[in-house]
Amino acid sequence: MTPTDPLDDLPSAYHRCRRLAAEHGRTYYLATRLLPAERRPAVYALYGFARTVDDVVDVDYVGRSPEERAAALDIVEAQLDDALAGRAVFDPRTGPVVRALADTVRQYEIPIEYFRAFLDSMRMDIPGTPGFHAEYRTMTELRRYMYGSAAVIGLQMLPVLGTTVPRVTAEPYAAALGEAFQLTNFLRDVGEDLDRGRVYLPADDLGAFGVDVDLMRHCRRTGTVDPRLRRALSHFVAVARALYRGAEPGLDMLEPRVRPGMRAAYVLYGEILDEVENSGFRVLDRRATVPRHRRLAVALPLFARAVTGRR
Repeated sequence: MTPTDPLDDLPSAYHRCRRLAAEHGRTYYLATRLLPAERRPAVYALYGFARTVDDVVDVDYVGRSPEERAAALDIVEAQLDDALAGRAVFDPRTGPVVRALADTVRQYEIPIEYFRAFLDSMRMDIPGTPGFHAEYRTMTELRRYMYGSAAVIGLQMLPVLGTTVPRVTAEPYAAALGEAFQLTNFLRDVGEDLDRGRVYLPADDLGAFGVDVDLMRHCRRTGTVDPRLRRALSHFVAVARALYRGAEPGLDMLEPRVRPGMRAAYVLYGEILDEVENSGFRVLDRRATVPRHRRLAVALPLFARAVTGRR
């Protein structure tokens, strides 16, 4: 690579990650704007990598064979290894994101095992591969998936955000918050996931309320909410809220300057659950989102707090 090659331009690579966050993660992106400016590029890089891998699984390779989709993830992992070793990554699609992530990993000394666990969970989303799960029988099974898909995201963030306690003390809370966000996503996206042939909400818990995949597909097709499904979704909302409560003490373990941004993410993601309830649990034919005016109402006071340096 020559010095003028755009793939060798780290500012451009980080800018690509920032654009991905702005385009695809509205709540996430708003929360990052409350973080200290010097921390934001690393947070964008973490998001950009997760989003890029998710697109490889669910967008870019739709219609391709399971082997091709799994191979695409293997290529991304190899590219990350190359970038961490200082070798060139020329792929115009993934190269900038991988380079920004590698720089972030080196700068903040984030364990590479977190990213390997994330990729392993993403492989579980590819039909036809040995580890594929179209559904999960129990919450224990699901949480094994969520370790790689969500808990490690919280663990990746900790070195970037910084803590006022030993990092190991804050890690369980960061992992729990990652799981809370992920379960919120599962509730918000249950209809879209069903179209992809996936049901993340555990079958045993759904079955306790008389819900199965056929009933969910009927509700998706007709735009209705069966009372049994409403009760099941209410149960999962309660489970998610318990995860949020368990994670909350970890917010005060973060460095004071990053707390407003993470508090905004905590509040706004939690309010997606309110929107799920307010819609009458109509998540199979629509996507629950927090209105923009509400996002701003939460973010602006926290922004003022961040500017003045108050906790």
